[in-house]
Amino acid sequence: MDGPLEWFGAIGAIVAAGMIAMDLGRRWTGWAFVLFVAVSVAWIASGLANSTMPIVVQNALLLAVNAWGVWQYLLSPRKKREIEKQEELAAEAKDEVAKEAAD
Repeated sequence: MDGPLEWFGAIGAIVAAGMIAMDLGRRWTGWAFVLFVAVSVAWIASGLANSTMPIVVQNALLLAVNAWGVWQYLLSPRKKREIEKQEELAAEAKDEVAKEAAD
């Protein structure tokens, strides 16, 4: 079990987790969930090809969780409005902190 699917799964999971840990904003987190979805699919394919059902079951459940994350962060119309509002507020807060630091 060290073929291209497994390497993609391993590296992709590290990159996606790093994207979330960097806290670059909700859109980046949403794209990290997209990457997690692709990783889950790769692990499911690998698990099926290698008859490792625990990997298949685990990643099928993770696929559902990650798909929910994609919906929450990128696709939900209500969440999109919330993200836009949060980004506006974050920009205002950043400006305010910069002004305070300059004083």
